[in-house]
Amino acid sequence: VGAMTGSIGVLIFSAFLTSEVSQTTISESRAAFRYVILASTGFLVLVGLLVWFYLKIDEGTAESRDPITYRKVWQVWQYRSVWLMMIIVLCAYVGYKITDVFSLYAQDVMLYDQVQSAQVGTFLLFMRPVIGVAIGLLADRMYVTLCLALSFVVSFIGALLFATGLISETTTILFFFSILVVTTGVYAGRSLYFAVLESGRIPLVLTGTAIGLVSVVGFTPDIFAGPVIGYFLDNAPGEEGHQHVFWMLAIFSLVGCVAATSFHRMFRHQNVKMEVNKYAT
Repeated sequence: VGAMTGSIGVLIFSAFLTSEVSQTTISESRAAFRYVILASTGFLVLVGLLVWFYLKIDEGTAESRDPITYRKVWQVWQYRSVWLMMIIVLCAYVGYKITDVFSLYAQDVMLYDQVQSAQVGTFLLFMRPVIGVAIGLLADRMYVTLCLALSFVVSFIGALLFATGLISETTTILFFFSILVVTTGVYAGRSLYFAVLESGRIPLVLTGTAIGLVSVVGFTPDIFAGPVIGYFLDNAPGEEGHQHVFWMLAIFSLVGCVAATSFHRMFRHQNVKMEVNKYAT
């Protein structure tokens, strides 16, 4: 759905431009983007109506809706797996936020025009479901925690390709290959970080509280990632600023890999037990 929406947005934006992209004024871009916003809003309203009318929850099988209490929060806080998951989600989500820079990188470093840069962003949207499904199938046949650790290794390698300055406007193939490497690692991490919750020995009744507590810390990049990325790009315009951003990705990927590896070593026996039970049933 995200990929389709991104593609439609690019098509609408390009369709309502009244002149060549290279000659488009700010007012013309603003007018074209207005139609993108209207179309996106309409699509979200449609999805909301479909959810309202067709998404039904069986009250007889629904999980307990007991409110979160301070006692539950304190219980969850004692689990080491929750602390590790906070770090894992935080690092993975930093990577996800940094993927927003690729379109700007295409414009600033690869010298693409606005539509071509937007198409790079659309390429990322198409990669998300493909990688998510592929990694899900792979994780069913391996340790989920090990796959999570490997996803950080892949994103670390991809970050180094950008951070070391190997990519320039003349290395188009390497540019898209590096995007593929980074997005494989980042989107794989996003697909798996809550999948390891079951192997963290957290009681089912505390699962909702655990996810909430992990999310409070794990999704803080929504607060700080944008300003930090903006600081890097504003203080070192062009390729140098982007290199600083990808060094940031490399550091967070390395920390996430350490946390995911620790999680795997602590709970891999639990993974084995889960696999045995799954095939026994």
